[in-house]
Amino acid sequence: MRSLFHFAFNVTDLDEARRFYGGVLGCAEGRSTDTWVDFDLMGHQLSLHLGTPFATARTGRVGDHLVPMPHFGLVLELPDWQAMAQRLQAAGTEFVLPPHQRFAGEPGEQWTMFFLDPFGNPIEIKGFRSLADIYRH
Repeated sequence: MRSLFHFAFNVTDLDEARRFYGGVLGCAEGRSTDTWVDFDLMGHQLSLHLGTPFATARTGRVGDHLVPMPHFGLVLELPDWQAMAQRLQAAGTEFVLPPHQRFAGEPGEQWTMFFLDPFGNPIEIKGFRSLADIYRH
């Protein structure tokens, strides 16, 4: 069974959201009203509503790093991850954790990067040589 993920969360400015999610991340815009806008995040539906973004803190321990919790993101094949990293770097994105490899040579070997949208919502983008390795242990 194939399904799509839907995630709705708050932002404080829909025009700024359009610049970031549409411009920087390259998401196609879907339906919208004066209080929310939908984006296609590589096949998954994001619904951004005007409101107060959720509180986050660096409490998630992964290896030697504390990462922002909660967060959401994407899992991409490595070439797509590399292209996304280049796109974000070219846009001058400030990273919480810059693009890097972790768990090298181990099951779960991956590349990752963490950054915040303009409203402080944490996003992680992971890259794997093969998507079949996501749950490998």
